[in-house]
Amino acid sequence: MASPQPPPSPTLSAAATILGKYQILRFLGRGSFAKVYQARSLIDGTTVAAKIIDKSKTVTTAMEPQIVREIDAMRRLQHHPNILRINEVMATKTKIYLIVEFAEGGELFSKIARHGKLPEPHARRYFQQLVSALCYCHRHGVAHRDLKPQNLLLDADGNLKVSDFGLSALPEQLNDGLLRTTCGTPAYTAPEILARRSYDGAKADAWSCGLILFVLLVGHLPFDETNIPAMYNTIKSRNYVFPTWISKPARHIIFWLLDPNPKRRMKLDSLFENSWFKKSLKSQPESMFGLGFNYEQKCLASGSSMNAFDIISMSSGLDLRRLFETTSNEKRENKFFSSKKMEEVEAKVKEVGEVLGFKVEVGKNGAILLEKGKVGLVFEVFEIVAELLLVVVKVVDGGLKFEELHLEDWKIGLHDVVLSWHTELTM
Repeated sequence: MASPQPPPSPTLSAAATILGKYQILRFLGRGSFAKVYQARSLIDGTTVAAKIIDKSKTVTTAMEPQIVREIDAMRRLQHHPNILRINEVMATKTKIYLIVEFAEGGELFSKIARHGKLPEPHARRYFQQLVSALCYCHRHGVAHRDLKPQNLLLDADGNLKVSDFGLSALPEQLNDGLLRTTCGTPAYTAPEILARRSYDGAKADAWSCGLILFVLLVGHLPFDETNIPAMYNTIKSRNYVFPTWISKPARHIIFWLLDPNPKRRMKLDSLFENSWFKKSLKSQPESMFGLGFNYEQKCLASGSSMNAFDIISMSSGLDLRRLFETTSNEKRENKFFSSKKMEEVEAKVKEVGEVLGFKVEVGKNGAILLEKGKVGLVFEVFEIVAELLLVVVKVVDGGLKFEELHLEDWKIGLHDVVLSWHTELTM
């Protein structure tokens, strides 16, 4: 989270600290609902970026889902090297602090603004990293929906980092596999979104990637109308021109990514079979561009452990409503840890539920739904690290606490798969 030659901080001095853990170094800029600072960890000395959200001044009811969505998306995607990593979330009664990876190189947009078009090998490298990150997002059910050079950061080594997931769509938002919310920056938004039609989030991201590749190679957008209806008509007619310096293979990719018909539009994962795209990939570290994108498994195989933020965020489901001190639509939940296999835990939950008289179903997202009269329970199973599962139990109907729903019977029934129970939280 950086920008060149930032102005001095309007509110915090360089001596200020965040909850005794991070020292503020300098002001970097403002986001839609946060001020961003460069900071230093007082624990290990690492440099981070701190997004500080003042709930009393900037947060509205409409902003709350956006903040929660950004944290949730970054938590799900934090193992990819080209996605900005979130380290920690802290809160007081008046502020929320998001501690994220510091991108020393600033915005890719600033690099383009300074130098104009990039040499094709440089543009391809950024594009490879962008596509790698987006394919990883899509495999995890997340569509970014606001891709643009301003949201692509560079680290100290010049590697691209995708950031700003506030407008992202999570798997839970899908309706028949499609999205319906109109959002994003119009100049980089897919035509089906501009036309307010239902759309596939991955294909909408592919359109934005085509525009970004054009900008990297040319230095400006192919469609520059400020009037959205006029821009939509230009897009439909494909009324843009390729400069002579763009190679034919690069033109081919841009042409098919910028197909106004999403059914014909090139899929991002197909690029890994494209000779122009694959050029120089072998010289890159396998962890950057491996075709499997299975970064969680690589992290687990290397023996790395989850930090406190990982466990807290997984165990809370990242529902941060309590940070905003809301009390409406209260739900209750409990949770337990297990060292058993996921299939074994799920089978046991179903078995105990049926014994206790619940009707058992499995939701589209894999959650186990249990219904008994007017009472509903949802069991969600998450793998935190190898051989450690977190099971979150939520009361979604009936207005009761989990303790009131025969907790002791559940504890006895699930005894064989429970490592330990976690304290119940009010959400």
